[in-house]
Amino acid sequence: MHVPILESSMNHDRLPAIEPSQWTEAQRREAQAIVDGPRQALISPFVPLLRSPELMGRAQRMGEYLRYRSALGLRLSELAILLVARAWSPPVEWAIHAPIAAREGIAARTIAAIGAGRRPDALAPDEAAVSDVCAELERDRAVSDATWAAALRHLGEQGTVDLIGLVGYYGLLAMVMNAARTPSPGGPALPPRASGSR
Repeated sequence: MHVPILESSMNHDRLPAIEPSQWTEAQRREAQAIVDGPRQALISPFVPLLRSPELMGRAQRMGEYLRYRSALGLRLSELAILLVARAWSPPVEWAIHAPIAAREGIAARTIAAIGAGRRPDALAPDEAAVSDVCAELERDRAVSDATWAAALRHLGEQGTVDLIGLVGYYGLLAMVMNAARTPSPGGPALPPRASGSR
């Protein structure tokens, strides 16, 4: 079985790719499920997670829904992923998702502002709802009544719940990659935060 693995070299990587010839049957099964899905390769976040194949499998199934089929749609999902990437600063998430967000219609000035750690200006109402939910979950670990009402108005109940799930899922991936020091696969580098930003 040939399983493509996308990776990059970095000598600080605590959990680098395991040679497929050394995989357990559980690792092989869960890796193949990722390859057979929309990702088509064992991409960076799953390289460290392969050490716990059942966790990886369950996480990737949730992620497949949240990234590709959630009630938010791709544009708002990618916006939220960038906001989580800025909050946690894993280079992998930014490198992968900044180009996808641009392709899905997130304005270049919005991507640049998020990268700098600033709240973007001139957001569409649904984008502002996503931005506010993400910011409050990160900062306050809660969502205010006003932000909740705006999210329901622009995203609906399912979209709001999917957004919260997406923040949690990409936060999980970011924590794993930050702890494992997973290197970026290449692509845009996460810019430094602007002075005075969180």
